[in-house]
Parts: sequence; C-alpha cells; structure tokens
Amino acid sequence: MTYVRSKGRACAVAAAADAAASTGTWLRAAMAVALSVLALVWAQQAFARSAPESFADLVDRVIPAVVNVSSTQKVPQSQQMQDLDEMFRDFLDRREGQPPQRPPRGGSSLGSGFIIDPAGYIVTNNHVIEDAEEIMVLTHDNEELKATIVGRDEKTDLALLKVDAKKPLPALKWGDSEALRIGDWVMAIGNPFGLGGSVTAGIVSARQRDINSGPYDDYIQTDASINRGNSGGPMFNMDGEVVGINTAIFSPSGGSVGIGFAIPANLARPIISQIKEFGKPKRGWLGVRIQTVSPELAEGLRLKEPKGALVASVTKDGPADKAGIKQGDVVLKFDGKEITQMRGLPRIVAETETGKTTDVVIWRKGSEVTLRVTVGELTEEAEQKTLASIETPPSAAATVDLLGLKLSAITDELRKKHQIPGDAEGVVVVEVAQTGPAAEKDMRPGDVIAEVDQKAVTSPEDVAQRVKAAQDNGYRVVTLLVNRGGEFQWIALKITQ
Repeated sequence: MTYVRSKGRACAVAAAADAAASTGTWLRAAMAVALSVLALVWAQQAFARSAPESFADLVDRVIPAVVNVSSTQKVPQSQQMQDLDEMFRDFLDRREGQPPQRPPRGGSSLGSGFIIDPAGYIVTNNHVIEDAEEIMVLTHDNEELKATIVGRDEKTDLALLKVDAKKPLPALKWGDSEALRIGDWVMAIGNPFGLGGSVTAGIVSARQRDINSGPYDDYIQTDASINRGNSGGPMFNMDGEVVGINTAIFSPSGGSVGIGFAIPANLARPIISQIKEFGKPKRGWLGVRIQTVSPELAEGLRLKEPKGALVASVTKDGPADKAGIKQGDVVLKFDGKEITQMRGLPRIVAETETGKTTDVVIWRKGSEVTLRVTVGELTEEAEQKTLASIETPPSAAATVDLLGLKLSAITDELRKKHQIPGDAEGVVVVEVAQTGPAAEKDMRPGDVIAEVDQKAVTSPEDVAQRVKAAQDNGYRVVTLLVNRGGEFQWIALKITQ
C-alpha cells in the first residue's frame, strides 16, 4: 500500500512535471514566434528605409548644384579630310588637283559636372575637357558661364574648373565612399546625350573594380543608368552626399547595359583639393616596380598566402632604395595599411603625404622586416629614373633539366643575337624545352636570370645548384628574377620530379 501511494504520488509529481514542461515549451515556442514576427517587422521597416518610395526630395536638394559641361576643340586639317566622303574627295582632287585648304572645324564634347564651392569651382572628368579651346558650363537655372581649367589629372581622369558667377552658387558636400556597401542605393544626375538634368537610380553592384584605365583604378560599379554625357556627373548616397564621379560604362553598343563605373569620392577628394591649391596633384613616390604575388610565387617565396606586392626592381637613389628595400622583397603593409593585392600599393603610396616618414613591412627570405621610408614626390623625372642593375660575372654553359632550361654566360655574340641590354648581367637562357616548366611560363631565349630564390647567381652551375637545393629541401617551386629587354620580373617555376 505504501508502495502504491508512493507510486501514486510519484505519478502525480511526474504528471505535474510534465504539465510544467509542456507549459514551458509552449511559452518558449510563443516567445520564439513573437521574436520572429518582430524580426520580420524590423526587417521590413529597415528595407522600407533603404528603398525610398521616391527620390524626389533628394533630387530637389542636390540638382541645383549639378551642371552641364560642353567643350569645343579644333580638329586638324588631316582629320577634316578623313571625314570627307570618299567620292567628294575624289571630285575635289580631280577638279583642284589637291584637297582644298579649309579652316579647321570645331569638335565638341558634352559631359557633366558638379559644384563643390560657392565661389564657382566645378569637378568633372578630364576626358570631358581634354584638348578644349573653350569650355562652357550651363547651370540648372540655365545660366551659361565660361569656365577655365584650374588643373587636371590624367591618371585618375579628374579635372577642376572655375567659373565667375554673379552670385554664390549652390554647392555639394563630399561623402565617405568607403562606407558604401554592395547593395546600397545610389543616385546619378547628369547630361546623357545632351539631354541635361537626367536622374537615374540603382545600387552599388561592386567595389574596387579595376578596368585597366590607369594605375589607380578603384572604381565603384553601379547599375544606375549611365550613358554618354553622364561623365563627370555626381553619384549620390541617400544623404545627398557625393560618393562618386560617374566616369565610364561597359557597353557593346555605347548605351547603358547596367554596368557603370564611378571614381570613389575618397580617391577624388584629396586630388581635387591638391589641384585647387597647387594646380596639380602631388602624389607620393616609393621608387619600385612591382608585380602580383601569384600562388606559385607565394610558395616559392615561402609566404603562407599570395598577398602583398612583389618588388621586381628598385629605382636607384629613390625612397625605397634609401630605406633598404630590395628586389625580391614583398611589401605587406605600408603606412599601417595592409596590402592585400598588388594594385593597392601604388594607390596607398600616391595618397600618402610627400615627405612623410612611415613604416613599411616587408617579407624578406622567410620573415617579416619593418623599415622606415620617407615618401618622395612622384614627378616625371622620378618616373624616368634608371633602375639599378645586379652585377654578376659570366660563366660556362649548363643544362638545368629540372626547369627545362639550357643556360650560358652572356657573351658579346649572345648580347647581339638576343638584343640583351648592355648593362644586363647574369645567366642567359639559350634554349627552352618545349614541354618543361619554363615553357609553361613563357620563358624565352635571351631572358637573363639574375637571381634564384632571391640569391644572385654568377654561373649556370649556380642556377642548377640552387634548384637542386630547393628540391632537396622539399620545395616544389623556385623563383627566378628575370631581366627581359631591360624589364625585371619574377617568375615562379615548378621543379619537375
């Protein structure tokens, strides 16, 4: 009986526990549902905020500061005659004996721009006003003003104009282009096909695009409709700030197909500021030629991952040379900024204040080294400075089967045969096996090998010994510093087994 009551109490307690557990489960489920509903509402509200029903209020605020830019150029006499109809030209030739001397006709260019200062400073693209004899600006209230060029920058396709207005002009503010995320809404205003004051909207499709237009490519890609004539016009964020300058499109037909590119505001703003102050941009200069670190080069350089900028050559007496940077170093950080891709280094150096002394972190022979470099100013003279060469004495011929190369010392005969520069020294490639690793990397007779795995070679035997040593140490790749026609580059070759 006691057992039965105990059992009964136990059942009752169990039942109560089951009921409590059931209630707890229900409450948890109800809370989960409630939280899901709230999350959905919040998401809908967030989406509603990011996708406005209308851009009209934003347009009203910013469109008065957007202008149309037109320029005229003189066309050479030769270009005029090329434009004539073939039959008409033949007729003139027969009648006059030669093409008539006509006054040059004027070419024209249409684009966009935007006011950044009430005093009349206007930003546009360099290609809009390139070779212009006269530049006219049409404001939103249809006032036509003659503009002069304050300065321009071909490398980033930027230009700054100045107009003299009777009253202060409405001006726009720069925004932070680094804050843009892929998927953010943006709005463009410009002068497509000369129509003027056209507004389009879209999203940020991608960032940091390289379209091979210059050394500092870092474009914002958008699907906002951009066409001919939009060049130089502003791209806005939803706060009405300029986050980009519309510059180029990708199109097989010349019209918009939803792939447009804008110069980021963070790249343009300091350049425009320097042009306004000095009449030209003042860029930092390091004095190195660099190349991409491929996965194979990374393995050969004993880097854990392919990143940074590999130094192919160093300009003699340049900032890098004075700081101790050498061929074969991989720049990992500059001025506290990580170099994830090779093309990031020129832009970061260019944006660094000239005369500033900063840290540069490099990878050298298996370990990180920090050096101090004083940034120079990039001038035409600096760009044309002669690169340093490596002095290595010649030696006898040898075949390196592991790479598929036949090598020789540089002789006068080989210099003449392969047009090897007079100051190039090292070990010359005289034959490349058709199926070897060197052939796969397009090595050619006449290439001069200066270093193997960042160590200077003085003979073909040196190359063979370095390759064999790398194989014995378990490495699958070696890196060669190759001088081809006076241009240095690093090539990673697999070691055949």
